[in-house]
Amino acid sequence: MTRTPDAPPLVVHIIYALGTGGLENGLVNIINRSPPGRYRHAIICLTVAEAFAGRLTAEGVEVVELHKQPGHDLGMYVRLWRTLRRLCPAIVHTRNLAALETQVLGLLLTGCKRVHGEHGRDVSDLDGSNRKYQWLRRLLSPLIHRYIAVSQDLAQWLVETVRIPPNKVTQIYNGVDHARFLPRFAEANNSGAALPARTPPPGMPAGFLPQAGCRVVGTVGRLAAVKDQQTLIRALAHIFTESPQQRQTLRCILVGDGPERAALAASIADHGVEDCVWLAGDWDDIPALLAGMDVFVLPSLGEGISNTVLEAMATGLPVVATRVGGNPELVEDGVTGLLVPVGDAQALAQAMLVLVEDSVRCERMGRAAVARIQTDFDWESTVAGYLRVYDEVL
Repeated sequence: MTRTPDAPPLVVHIIYALGTGGLENGLVNIINRSPPGRYRHAIICLTVAEAFAGRLTAEGVEVVELHKQPGHDLGMYVRLWRTLRRLCPAIVHTRNLAALETQVLGLLLTGCKRVHGEHGRDVSDLDGSNRKYQWLRRLLSPLIHRYIAVSQDLAQWLVETVRIPPNKVTQIYNGVDHARFLPRFAEANNSGAALPARTPPPGMPAGFLPQAGCRVVGTVGRLAAVKDQQTLIRALAHIFTESPQQRQTLRCILVGDGPERAALAASIADHGVEDCVWLAGDWDDIPALLAGMDVFVLPSLGEGISNTVLEAMATGLPVVATRVGGNPELVEDGVTGLLVPVGDAQALAQAMLVLVEDSVRCERMGRAAVARIQTDFDWESTVAGYLRVYDEVL
């Protein structure tokens, strides 16, 4: 197939899977918000596209599933090559290590440009020190015309550790939908008026929220080992051991689903906090759940730039996050939230307790978080950055 001369250039995005996650959320937002007629888009999933693909609203976006088998699936490369040859992309844009090696096929496409995005390090290489993965990225780097890193941390790592030439690396932050994630406090509350009473969302266990004095901490994300919700459970149990009175009013919500759900449910039972923790599962109305929280917690072992932190800050929540990856670029310690060491349940418990016991400090940090997000993070700027990279490589 040849490209139609008068058609906008086609960008083919190659990802491992189109499921719930920050990388996928960013990709869908970029495609949905791109000006019609500027570029066409298609998505190739090395494995499968889940229900998240339903969030694509842009017209004419083809989604292809290659159903890659575990390990080295040579048949997947044959299917990928046939798909690329049929689509004839102007740009192939891969994301993260799992898709990087597919850029080799781009060499066989006449005139095709190659872009690679780093959205977070591999789960088995959270600090980026794996020499095999470094070598693979370095070996393939001559094939890539431009790299996009979602955080300054990742951009610096690409240049200093992987040794990608600085002029090939562009850093672009993810954005936030300001029309969807609104501050949970109205300006009328500057007078000190009380916030509206919490409205329990559908599905919340009856009686989960106490009638008065309730404080809610929560997190949103895939229930996976790298997100380390286990440390959040241990931190909550530590709070109840050190401050037993908190059991009467402190509640925790875990939003999301994934392979760690059963292990988390067992841990909740083992620590005896079943009455204080709600495993909410996946939700479409994340803004409503965030608006019902007082403190957002991100205990991850590693992060690129967390969309959920951005959304929590846009909602006006102080954030307690681990000091990893791009988290310190978002959470200013003591100003918009608190940073803690990775895997330290006691430090996480202390930070959570500091905030749940001080509603004035929570609101002050929440307002600072909103100001930061409204100033520095919006999808329009993000999309413009990506389109500028596409323009330049072509």
